[in-house]
Amino acid sequence: MKISETLSKKRTLSFEVFPPKKGGEEKDALERTIIELKELSPDFISVTYGAGGTNAGEAVEISGFIKSAGIEPLAHITGGPSSPEDIDRVCKRLKEYGVENVLALRGDRPLDYSDEYCKYFKHATDLMEYIGGRFCIGGACYPEGHAECETLRDDILNLKKKQDCGAGFLITQIFYDNSYYYRLVNEARKLGVTVPIIPGIMPLVSSKNIPRIKSMCGSTIPLDFRNMIESYSSRPAVMREIGLNYAVYQIIDLIAKGAPGIHLYIMNKADTAKNIYGRLETVFDELFRV
Repeated sequence: MKISETLSKKRTLSFEVFPPKKGGEEKDALERTIIELKELSPDFISVTYGAGGTNAGEAVEISGFIKSAGIEPLAHITGGPSSPEDIDRVCKRLKEYGVENVLALRGDRPLDYSDEYCKYFKHATDLMEYIGGRFCIGGACYPEGHAECETLRDDILNLKKKQDCGAGFLITQIFYDNSYYYRLVNEARKLGVTVPIIPGIMPLVSSKNIPRIKSMCGSTIPLDFRNMIESYSSRPAVMREIGLNYAVYQIIDLIAKGAPGIHLYIMNKADTAKNIYGRLETVFDELFRV
């Protein structure tokens, strides 16, 4: 089912996974994770692949496995250095698996970026236009603004372009200060962005993940949360509990203020998803089901 159609009827609960760098046991473990996630009745599970097209084959296969498990997959397609022929091959394979939804991305620029790197798809909108009506298309957005945009207004105008190019919904990059999400939605609505904007949450359950989060998207970590992290960073069990509880707080606040769904970046950890779900089971059952 198209995710845009689901969003027109109800809030969505979704998770994001990534293909393992190696097959074999790692792939088996991910498949077990997906089966465990099915118990939580997600509306879809998204599958990433590398900005340069790395792991594209594995991502397609994982998307097919998710579909066969009875869950709707959201397959990422990254333009980057891909040619139209590369994109056609990925789209064909996804169609063969019965995948109906894709998240169209340009992908992160490498340090040695040149115009030749993105010869065909310099922007996510170029990729969206090329994919056309083959899938229900989603796009990415950044509550604190994309690093390559000088102003938030410029960034939101790009979101409007994504909508005009066929994006039926948007999913945010991770954030820890909900006020940035509310600002993004408010400003986007003023500039004509009408599609659902799903907030993306990644529970910060280990202080070791902070440098990675900073390098990924530069998300601001609120002072009160940062103080708790610094106080208990040497006590992993306490740190995990703090991170899970903070994610629960974010989710409850977002739902109370009208978010159209929740997208959880779980780093392939089913236990993280199940722990969050267990703390909010009544909320999900009463407010996310048709």
